[in-house]
Amino acid sequence: MKFQPVIPKSNRRSGTALRIAIIGGAGLALFAVLFFRLWSLQVVTGDKYLAEANDNRTRDIRVLAPRGRILDRDGEVLVDNRTRMALQLDPIEIPTDTPARRKLFASIAEVMDKNTDWVRKRYHDEIVDNPPGSPVTLADDVDDDLVYYLQEHQAEYPEIQVNRVFVRKYPQGLEAAHILGSVGEVTAEDLEKSDLPDLAAGDTLGKTGIEQTYDSTLRGAAGMTRIQVDSTGKVKGQLESHIPEPGKSLRLTLNPDVQTAGEAALGSFPSNAGAFVAMDVHTGEILGMGSTPTFDPTEFTKPLTQKRVDELYDEANGAPLFDRAIGGQYPVGSIYKPFTAIAALDSGDITSSTVVNDTGQVEIADQVFTNAGKQPHGPVDLRRSLEVSSDVYYYLLGAEMNGTDQLQKWSAMFGIGEPTGIDVPGESAGFLPTKKAVNQRQREEPDLLDPWTIGQNIQLAIGQGYLQASPLQMAVAYAALGNGGDVLKPHLVQQTEDAAGRVLDQTEPEVVRQIPIDPAARDVIMGGLHDAAQEPEGTSYPVFGGFPIPVAGKTGTAERLPKADQSWYAVLAPYPDPDIVVITTVEEGGFGADTAAPVALQILSAYFDKQAKAVTDGSGTIE
Repeated sequence: MKFQPVIPKSNRRSGTALRIAIIGGAGLALFAVLFFRLWSLQVVTGDKYLAEANDNRTRDIRVLAPRGRILDRDGEVLVDNRTRMALQLDPIEIPTDTPARRKLFASIAEVMDKNTDWVRKRYHDEIVDNPPGSPVTLADDVDDDLVYYLQEHQAEYPEIQVNRVFVRKYPQGLEAAHILGSVGEVTAEDLEKSDLPDLAAGDTLGKTGIEQTYDSTLRGAAGMTRIQVDSTGKVKGQLESHIPEPGKSLRLTLNPDVQTAGEAALGSFPSNAGAFVAMDVHTGEILGMGSTPTFDPTEFTKPLTQKRVDELYDEANGAPLFDRAIGGQYPVGSIYKPFTAIAALDSGDITSSTVVNDTGQVEIADQVFTNAGKQPHGPVDLRRSLEVSSDVYYYLLGAEMNGTDQLQKWSAMFGIGEPTGIDVPGESAGFLPTKKAVNQRQREEPDLLDPWTIGQNIQLAIGQGYLQASPLQMAVAYAALGNGGDVLKPHLVQQTEDAAGRVLDQTEPEVVRQIPIDPAARDVIMGGLHDAAQEPEGTSYPVFGGFPIPVAGKTGTAERLPKADQSWYAVLAPYPDPDIVVITTVEEGGFGADTAAPVALQILSAYFDKQAKAVTDGSGTIE
């Protein structure tokens, strides 16, 4: 065994105490050094470093990205950007006590050549909706003289910022205003609802139309510049910078000739509201779409008074902001008859050769139903019923199909009563009257609707009664008839491009569903529509009889009490294998041939670059 020396306990205690004393002394020395250093920084040289800190502040400036441009299908610019200088207040620099704030507002008013009350009201109006901490814009388009003055006297006005902002401009004026939409500064509510991590106070957000639907594509990504400033706000240098990424551009499906012609044609009835839709029957591309009355989109690049906002929504002014092409809910009259015919042929209630003797009126369930003006058409088969627009023929079909939902089933397959899914907001679903739906609404609103009766189905057969549909829904339905059964999702964006014009993404045609239309039934119906437009006894022959392109068209005159009759026209061209469908409507426009058909004629003339020739009915020339 190895020998282990024994150390006395007293010696072990003295060694431990020595180590503790050494460690404690070292700690005390370090604490003393730290204490004297802090004392020196705060007491001896504190004023010096405070002055240096005040003279060397950093400020991060968010640099907004320019929004992407919006082009038509030919590359013409519909929406672009321009820059302007905005005079803004930094809310952090605004005094909290009333006298100091009043003095500041007075000095700002003097610089802007305004009165103090104007500045105070403007500040309070803006800060209500602004996100916390965001700049308060007093003027959004200040002139150069004021900009230069404020830059030279920045030390006197540290609360004022003059920042460059991007503003939308519209080279084509009012054209396609409802489609393009508007933008506005982001609000606190927008920030709360948005899940976009890069959205911040002061940013611009799409509010309506294409600007809203494709906001994340158009907006781009903001940059940042970090600068060093002194206590007066004077810039001492730039520390770092991140360049903003411009938004991507959108090329729309709009044909500029079609769009211009459609809006001009509707504008020829300045006292009537209306709408038009022109669509490619094979792809669902919207070639033109418009609504009247319209509005000037440049109004939304500046602050609007509440009075002006109310005027834009006021129905007494025609509600200019309301897009009737996608949101209008109307009875559509006789342009509905082709779908009634398809449903009746499928049910076996008629064949294409079934003849009805049209005496001008018919009595069903103790009620008399009449043609327009009680005009008799004599013996009519299916094709001729469309040519002369025999209401009696379709009254009988509506009565025959009552209780089977046959007419409603086929109407729903064509998209009636449901949104089309177009890529702009504001679309209405409309209303397809079924027995169940009508009775449900009647229980909810007994003063507005009557319970379902056979008369409801009879009225639906000619596009009347409680039916509510938009021009766009009718365009989709007619396109399916024209292409043989494909119900297409309409779209306005053809492709996405980068700032250099390189294609990044393209929109492919989307077939929502396929309808099993009997080709023979389609041929008969298309033939009847062709005769209605271009045979001497056709309802729109005076308008389309001299058009050099063969077409298939149908007039509609819809009762919309207490207003006067609404004018409709639906046309597919060229016949028999169409490429384009056009739907037009003019509120209180009377007969379909009087107002809506001439609008459609101007649109097709622009599309085909052809003009109609005068036709004669044997008694003289009809324009």
